[in-house]
Amino acid sequence: MIQAVESSEHASAPVLAAYSYCEAVTGQQARNFAYGIRLLPAPKRRAMSALYAFSRRVDDIGDGALADDVKVTRLEETRAVLARIHEGEVDEDDTDPVAVALAHAARQFPIPLGGLDELIDGVQMDLRGATYETWDDLKVYCRCVAGAIGRLSLGVFGTEPRARGAERAPEYADTLGLALQLTNILRDVREDAEGGRTYLPADDLAKFGCSAGFSGPRPPEGSDFVGLVHFEVRRARALFAEGYRLLPMLDRRSGACVAAMAGIYRRLLDRIERDPEAVLRGRVSLPGREKAYVAVRGLSGLDARHVTRRAVRRRA
Repeated sequence: MIQAVESSEHASAPVLAAYSYCEAVTGQQARNFAYGIRLLPAPKRRAMSALYAFSRRVDDIGDGALADDVKVTRLEETRAVLARIHEGEVDEDDTDPVAVALAHAARQFPIPLGGLDELIDGVQMDLRGATYETWDDLKVYCRCVAGAIGRLSLGVFGTEPRARGAERAPEYADTLGLALQLTNILRDVREDAEGGRTYLPADDLAKFGCSAGFSGPRPPEGSDFVGLVHFEVRRARALFAEGYRLLPMLDRRSGACVAAMAGIYRRLLDRIERDPEAVLRGRVSLPGREKAYVAVRGLSGLDARHVTRRAVRRRA
């Protein structure tokens, strides 16, 4: 069980300034994430912003225009910063606001910082040009870049006292991360192809005649692209169903945060399922009003109650 541990430690002016920087980064660059964390109380919201800002730094190194050898060096420098945070060696007057904020968050909450090492490992897999023959292979990557974020977030959320099955909360958080990442992979299939990356498993691509890749606005000649997308959508839905078992284990506002973020991606998945070839024509997204509706639904607890009722029926 991972219980929330919010200390009464006073946040100094430098720490609050560092958190403000992280919240600005989150608000500017993480629209879906920001919709979820705005539902949290301030200490958890700040901690989640610090996690996002550090994760964004890692992702930006991997996705940037630097030469690969420079990226490798930058990632190792970032790993060294993480080690300093883990060892308690980052002072409040440190010149790196993300490190200051994350160090404070790690003192306030039981955040498993090793998950950020896993994220760096995942970005290094991208730099090596890793490809994935099977879903089991792809899961290793997804657990690094997304499952780890779920487990890190759980360190901030904590679980409710006496929550049934709470010992499995990290597993469910990890699985929910996989669901979000697979949705991302489907949404970005053409963008990734243009960048020279293929994430969908090679055996799935071959099964549906899509091994030629996705370099244009139309599927490969003679392929069953719709069948491929629907196959992956079903896989993602099964992951969401498993990961949503986390919701009843969280307090109301943490559950609302998770439900909002996951709900946005589930609706993206719905759109992709209705029009699979849309992902080859451009980026599929939700309008702001729909994201706001999902956030309100999460805050109402509708998703958590639905999952709880479904779990009770399964046990009956």
